[in-house]
Amino acid sequence: MALLELKSISKHFGAIQALNSVSFSIAPGEVVGLMGDNGAGKSTLVKIISGIYHPSSGELRYEDKAISIPNPGAARALGIETVHQDLALANNLTATANIFLGRELKHKFGPLRLLRHNAMRARANELFNELKSETRADDLVKDMSGGQRQAVAIARTRLADAKLILMDEPTAAISVRQVAEVLGLIHRLRDAGIAVMLISHRMPDVFTACDRVVVMRRGSKVADKPIADSSPEEVTALITGAKEAA
Repeated sequence: MALLELKSISKHFGAIQALNSVSFSIAPGEVVGLMGDNGAGKSTLVKIISGIYHPSSGELRYEDKAISIPNPGAARALGIETVHQDLALANNLTATANIFLGRELKHKFGPLRLLRHNAMRARANELFNELKSETRADDLVKDMSGGQRQAVAIARTRLADAKLILMDEPTAAISVRQVAEVLGLIHRLRDAGIAVMLISHRMPDVFTACDRVVVMRRGSKVADKPIADSSPEEVTALITGAKEAA
C-alpha cells in the first residue's frame, strides 16, 4: 500500500501553470528521487506535499485516505517532515538544542518549568547512534561538517516520528566524504521503514540512494521508473527534452 499518493495534481498561479496533472506514489521504506531542471515544478510539488501550497485540482491520499494538507503543521502531524536545503539550524547552539528547539522536554514543579537537559542529551545521542553518525549531542553546529549538520536535521525529524521525509538538495556544496555520509543516512532511514523523497540535481546521488526516479519537465511528469530500469543518460535526456517521455 502506498504511504502517499498524488492523483492528477495541478497547480496554477494566475495564468502560469506550475504543475499539470502530476500523479505518483511513494511507499513506506521507499526512496524516490525527484529530478528536473529549474522551473520543472519540483519545488511546487514539494510545497504541496509539505502544506505550503494548496493544489488547484487533484487529490492527495495518505495511508489510503483522501486528505487535505492546509499548512506545514498539518503535514508534520501526519508524519511528513521536510529537511530544507539551508537546514534551518542555529549555529550557536548544540546538536541537542537544535533537535529539541521548540519541543524541549521539561520538568513541572507547580508553576515552574525546568528543562530536562540530561534526558534531551541522552535522546539526541540515541538518535545519532541509530543513524550511525559521528555527531554527538554536545557538539556545536558551527563546528560541524556538512554531513554532520544533515545528521542533526534528520535527527530532528526522527524525534517527530516521521513517516515521510522530503530532502531538498541534501548533498549540495559538501565534500565527497560528506556526500557518502548523507547517502548512508538516507539508507538507514529506508532500513527503518521511513519513506524518503530526495530532490536533487546530482545524478550519482540519485542512482546510488534511490529505488525509483521521477523526472519533471515544464510542470509535467515525464518519467517514473525503477532506477534499475533507467540510466543517467536517459534521465539527462528526459530533463533536457532530448527524450520526450519514458
